[in-house]
Amino acid sequence: MMAKTATIEPKFTLANNEIRDEDLPAFRDLEFADINQLALDHPGANDEDYRARRDHIAGLSKNFRETGVITDVEYTDEEQKVWQIVATKLEELQAERASQFYLDAKEKLGITTERIPQLSEMNKRLKALSNWRLAPIEGLVETRGFLSWLSYRTMLCTQYIRHTSRPEYTPEPDIVHEAIGHIPNFTNRDFADFSQFIGHGARIATDEQLEELGRLYWFTVEYGLIEEHGETKAFGAGLLSSFGELEHAFTDNVERRPFDLAQVVKTDYSYSDMQPILYVIPSYEFLKETTRKYIESFSGK
Repeated sequence: MMAKTATIEPKFTLANNEIRDEDLPAFRDLEFADINQLALDHPGANDEDYRARRDHIAGLSKNFRETGVITDVEYTDEEQKVWQIVATKLEELQAERASQFYLDAKEKLGITTERIPQLSEMNKRLKALSNWRLAPIEGLVETRGFLSWLSYRTMLCTQYIRHTSRPEYTPEPDIVHEAIGHIPNFTNRDFADFSQFIGHGARIATDEQLEELGRLYWFTVEYGLIEEHGETKAFGAGLLSSFGELEHAFTDNVERRPFDLAQVVKTDYSYSDMQPILYVIPSYEFLKETTRKYIESFSGK
């Protein structure tokens, strides 16, 4: 979820993860891509009804920036059907390939194949488990602004869902990617702390360091693998919310490397291709502490 440059002033050190609601800055400062513009490869680009519905749901998210209140979406039967198709197939793949922690976290959050979960209910549970927050937004946010919100233990999330003609595919983050891919990991305090360190780094990083942080985010939060009980499992949102990527990640076409932060932040990636290289972390705790040291090396800490 990325697009121009908002400035958020630091208010805490790496050691402080007890963010309160009153610590959060105003969302009005964020800059978004035009929500009325859909890429030509978007399955709903030429569907006027879909575009109108997507804009309506995006408008509910925009309202959050004015009121601070998450508005539940009354999803249609068609939207619920899309969720059921995607969630059911992904659940079958995840049973074999996802980390056990992730599978347990989905259950804690009440994420099922039956219905689209509301951000408000997941937000309440996350606050209790790891002092993490969810904030609905209407579209893509520039990189520094998006990552910086992680420093406030807050994940910016879309609420609309992909087009019914292509339930297996979306060119933009949607509620499937957010709820099935991202949100369960935030129930883990080590992962939540790691994400907060990424956010703090984004607020003080040079442009070059910000590019490195983007690679670290990509190869962990989006496409990370983890060693669990002697087996390699998936925890990245881009893997766990994609049929093709999750299957592909465990084939011989992928080089699965032990996680080395210095190597990760120099490794290029492509949004549009199946990932040829993935990195395997030994634990969330390791990732958290390694990232802490890396962020502490930034000037202006």
